[in-house]
Order: sequence, then C-alpha cells, then structure tokens
Amino acid sequence: MTEILLPALGETIYMSLLSTLFAVVIGFILAIILILTSNGGLRENQKIYSILDVIINTLRSFPFIILMIVLFPLTKFLIGKSIGTTAAIIPLTIGAAPFIARLIESALKEVDTGVVEAAKSFGASDWQIIFKVMCVEALPSIISAITLTLITVIGFSAMAGAVGGGGLGDVAIKYGYYRFQSDTMIYTVIVLIALVQGVQSLGDYLYKITKK
Repeated sequence: MTEILLPALGETIYMSLLSTLFAVVIGFILAIILILTSNGGLRENQKIYSILDVIINTLRSFPFIILMIVLFPLTKFLIGKSIGTTAAIIPLTIGAAPFIARLIESALKEVDTGVVEAAKSFGASDWQIIFKVMCVEALPSIISAITLTLITVIGFSAMAGAVGGGGLGDVAIKYGYYRFQSDTMIYTVIVLIALVQGVQSLGDYLYKITKK
C-alpha cells in the first residue's frame, strides 16, 4: 500500500505547494491593484477595478473540473502536455489565484483607516503605505488566507486526479473507484485528512506568532 500512497502523496504535495506559491504571487498582485484602484483607494480608478472585479468573479465561478478541461489547450501550449502532475499546476494556479486575491483584498481592507491616515500624514508614499503599513498590519489575516488557499488547492488537486492530474486523487479514482478497492480509498482519505490537518495546524501556529 505504501508503494502506491507515498509517491501519490509526494505528487499531491508537489502540485499543491507550487500551485499555491504561484497563486499567492498572482493573487497578491491582483489584491494590491484592487486595493489601490477601489473606491477611496490610494489611486482610485473605477475602470481598472471594475475590469479586474469581473475577471476575478468570472474565474471564481468556474467549477474546478470544468476550468481544468477548458484550460487543456493553454496547459498543453505551456507545458507540452495537458495531463500529468506538472500540467495540473497551471489550472490549479489559475483556479486558486482569484480566490486568494479576494482573501488578501479583504485582509487589507480590514486595516484600520486611522493607521493609513497616520502614515499619510508622515509623508509615506503609496507603496510604503501598502507594503510597510497595510501588509504588516494584515499579516496574520494574510497567513490565514494562504493556509485556506493551500487547503483548497489540496482539494482541487484531488479532483485533478479524476482527469489525469496524478496524486492522491488519481489513486482514489484508479484503485478505489475503478477497481473497487475500498481499503485503498479509505487510506487515501485518511492521508488527505492528515495532510489538511497538518497544514491547518501550521497555519494556526504561524497566525498566533504574527498576531503577538
């Protein structure tokens, strides 16, 4: 059993960590643009905000399986193939980026406006306010957002296995569903639960550290 589950676990961790990393980078950039251009933002621009808002909402509305299939041509163009562990990173990233963009945007919006106004009064630039004030104040919430996103991506990666993405989802489909090996299915679920619990515990620990 371990010779099946351990490689699949490695694939799931590989997919999930890389996808989350890329999604955090993209989502953070999107969140910063949304905060800057929002109503009352440091560089208010309703046109840019509205366009990004529609794009993010559209991508978030796609069920992941459908999004993955729709992105097959793009994945094949970028990776050279549309299925496999590495190929799954493309749709996982695109599926998670708008999700974490909203979470980070919400975290930054929660920063006390008094702190922002104080920074302005000291002559801080827009970028200093964003990175040295808002991001620092919102760091615990951003860590929670990243934790939630990683857990979501782990769930997505399991679904990716249904369409050739590899990982634990592929094991569950191949052995648990098609070959009726219920014990393999149960072990796969247990490993996924343990993985998610580990990620959540680490996220909670980092949240408490940054909250002090």
